[in-house]
Amino acid sequence: MNAMDTLRRISDELTRRSSFLITSHARPDGDSIGSQVALAAALRGMGKTVRMVNRDAPPPAYLIFPGVAEIEVAERAEGDYDAVIVLECSDLSRPGVAGLDKYFVINVDHHAGNAMYGAINWFDESAAACGEMVADIIDVLDRPWDREIGTALYLTILTDTGSFRHSNITSRTFEVCRRAIDAGADAVSIARTVFDSSGVGKLKLIGAVLDAMRIEAGGRVAVMELSDELLAETGTTVYDTDGVINMPFMASAIQAVALVRKEGERQVRVSLRSKGDLDVRTIAGVYGGGGHRNASGFTIQDGDAAAVRDQLIDRITQALDALSPEPTTGAR
Repeated sequence: MNAMDTLRRISDELTRRSSFLITSHARPDGDSIGSQVALAAALRGMGKTVRMVNRDAPPPAYLIFPGVAEIEVAERAEGDYDAVIVLECSDLSRPGVAGLDKYFVINVDHHAGNAMYGAINWFDESAAACGEMVADIIDVLDRPWDREIGTALYLTILTDTGSFRHSNITSRTFEVCRRAIDAGADAVSIARTVFDSSGVGKLKLIGAVLDAMRIEAGGRVAVMELSDELLAETGTTVYDTDGVINMPFMASAIQAVALVRKEGERQVRVSLRSKGDLDVRTIAGVYGGGGHRNASGFTIQDGDAAAVRDQLIDRITQALDALSPEPTTGAR
């Protein structure tokens, strides 16, 4: 079944069914949140009953956006629904919400390695954000874009493209943005909310993380570390870490960044970013993770943060050397 046939089947199921639960991955980001809100608004405009449920709460700053405050936090899916729509999750464990497997599941995702776990599976790795796919669903449903939908869809793309810096951007990406702004999305306000609404604690956190940052592989790799203790010392939360990983790219020599966070005694969570042709998704895949070519991550439930960090430096260096053996001279 080709993509258009799958999209039409999704549209048919959404049209004939009446009640839906929409969920996405744990620790939701702008793409997952915006995709949920946009699709929920479109379905409600058709007279459908919709509930949005996630394992974790949205970042507090996002609550200003229309519809985001309606997202509920729950560990289990309860109630009668005609279908569950799972957005940008490669497998059914990714949401962290129990009980999803008892429903008719519609799986919409753009991450490589999707397990095709739904009754309907639409996978489109060419989409820069899941929001691009949701935009297509809304169009096939013949629903107009209003300010809520436009704001939500712009949020998906702004955040999942790294503020328009990742290599997955296409003309389709900017067409969704154009239409979102025409529908009432305030691009400047959305960007300021996402990037410029933190407290002083985040500045202290950034300073501490950058001060301890290691530059490896001849100036091509930046490695940063986080811990619960550092968050406590700076009076910040995990939400304040958003965007920190991109800061080393201000130095032109940096080709990859790893952010290693120790959580509790043994859990290690790693985020990876890259520029150009370096595919950090393959590195994350070694540890059971995934994501995009230039933005991926993984979690180790029982590991040593220092050992993971050192392994990552070796793996990233090897990957960079395979692309270009000559290291960039001098980190700026």
